[in-house]
Amino acid sequence: MSGFDLVFAAFGLLLGLAISEVLGGFSRALKLKRGAKPVRIGWLTPLLGLFVLLDLTGFWLSAFEARAQMDANYLTLVGVLALVGVYYLAATLIFPDAPEEWPDFDDWYDRHKRMVIGGVLVANIGNIVGQTLLELYRPSSGPAMSDAAAGWALLALVCLIGLLIALLFVRSRRWNVAMLAALPMILVTASVYLDMV
Repeated sequence: MSGFDLVFAAFGLLLGLAISEVLGGFSRALKLKRGAKPVRIGWLTPLLGLFVLLDLTGFWLSAFEARAQMDANYLTLVGVLALVGVYYLAATLIFPDAPEEWPDFDDWYDRHKRMVIGGVLVANIGNIVGQTLLELYRPSSGPAMSDAAAGWALLALVCLIGLLIALLFVRSRRWNVAMLAALPMILVTASVYLDMV
């Protein structure tokens, strides 16, 4: 087993649990929606779940792309635990554990969005810091990103971080829906563009 295999095993296990939490939340919501007790799911919670799923996927991919730069040591494992642990905790708060007790999921979203968005923001900033430190400590040997691709990646990152910060403070549900709808579009568009160049 290589050093990266050890780090990625821990990383994959925790990320898998976080993804499982989000998908389990979707499943509970769908079951309840079809049940006897009326529940209003709305747009906020599902959009937040979709964004977190896509962001976790990107997080997983960025770790795989940095495989040649990672060492298997205690500091790396603690860093992985901290970043993915924050993500897992945020993922557990997207959907209620007992959805039947929440007749309107938008109320749940209003109560927990700061912790979820804050956790995702911290994890993304931690990922950026980690990638920067890896690049300084052990530069990647792969082909360099073109200026156009680097500019697009930076623009997408600024938009992503800006929207996450705005979501922490904006109370209007309409604006929350709009920003939550924009976040997955940014992730998918940036990913598709960067894969093409």
